Amino acid sequence: MECTVKWVDGMTFMAETGTGHLLTMDGAPEAGGRNLAPRPMELLLAGTGGCTAFDTVLILKRSRQDVRDCTVRLDAERAETDPKVFTRIRFHYTVTGKNLKPETVERAIHLSAEKYCSASIMLGKTAEITHEWEIVEAE
Repeated sequence: MECTVKWVDGMTFMAETGTGHLLTMDGAPEAGGRNLAPRPMELLLAGTGGCTAFDTVLILKRSRQDVRDCTVRLDAERAETDPKVFTRIRFHYTVTGKNLKPETVERAIHLSAEKYCSASIMLGKTAEITHEWEIVEAE
């Protein structure tokens, strides 16, 4: 895996991923940024949410569950001093589908958290991570 990050101007940076996708990052105004794009740490949190949502949906589909939607809300706290690592992250999953089995949803989230989601497992080295979930019956 590779990525190239180039300074654009001010505190704006452009990343090009190894798969050719472009991503813009910017700093907070108090740090010289113009608030034109997400902060790098926001992208790290978003990537973690995407990683676990991907795993959860894939596991549910492979378990022949009729999953229709999956939303993961992440609420994180950071250390007050440098390095300002994540110290606590709460994951809240809302999984929508038809006749989803609660034990299968719980298992999918557990497998993501313990085995498959590299991002959350890595962040778990500095952060206390908790998982909550709810099922919404699709119409």
